[in-house]
Amino acid sequence: METKANYVAVGAFVLACMLALVVTVLWLAGVQYSQEYVYYTTKFTGSVTGLGKGTTVRYNGIEVGRVDSLDFAPNDPSSVIATLQVRPDLAIYNDAKASIASQGLTGGSYVEIIGGKKRDEADKLPQTTHKPYPQIQSEPSVWATLQESAPQVVDKINRIADKLNKILDEKNQKAFADTLQNLDALTTSLAEHKGDIEATLRNTNEATHNLAIASRDLHPTLMQANATLKRLDKLSTDADAVVTGDGVAQLSALVADSRRLVGSLTKLSDELNREPTRVIFGDRRKGYTPK
Repeated sequence: METKANYVAVGAFVLACMLALVVTVLWLAGVQYSQEYVYYTTKFTGSVTGLGKGTTVRYNGIEVGRVDSLDFAPNDPSSVIATLQVRPDLAIYNDAKASIASQGLTGGSYVEIIGGKKRDEADKLPQTTHKPYPQIQSEPSVWATLQESAPQVVDKINRIADKLNKILDEKNQKAFADTLQNLDALTTSLAEHKGDIEATLRNTNEATHNLAIASRDLHPTLMQANATLKRLDKLSTDADAVVTGDGVAQLSALVADSRRLVGSLTKLSDELNREPTRVIFGDRRKGYTPK
């Protein structure tokens, strides 16, 4: 009887523990499912490989929710509408951007919400648990951008490779080899005439020094020439004043007086030639006048 009683006690204890575990699990599940979320949507263009229901949603690197559902955009099967459930205490503004990020090259994908600066309460996206949900703008992920630009990059690389092949053909290779050979010969020649080049440089330096000295000595001469030019300019100005001013009238009067003087001297010369004694001693043919 005592052994049977022990079995009953052990079985009752085990049942009590299992019941307690079930209650704890249900309580935790109830707490989890009773937690309220707000919902947003975002529209991704192209493939959303790696995303699914329950995929992590992060805001500036911090986990804030999960992906609730994924579906094609109406009338646009190339785009996918992702519904996000996010913590209600998180404020998301209308300039925030959602993109698909990856945890390293081999890690899983998740939705990353970046940005969103507070400027005004009116810029805050509304929070709701009922449709229609507010939409967060999306932007291509880095990986999607690389995939989109990869064909263009490959095409450019192929064109560059074709050009390099044309440049490095046999004809151009020979030309490059000849050029390198000529450069080597030129370098050797310069090395052989190093002394002459140094002498030429020294002579050039001396000539430059002498030219500087000559320029310094020539400076006073140039200053004197400048002064002489100024004097000539003043003389020209004075001559213009004489020609255009009262000097012309005075010069005309002087010329007239000179002409009269020349006429008088000419007349005197004629009289001296005809009757020199009369000019010198006067007219002696005058009669005697008694006193």
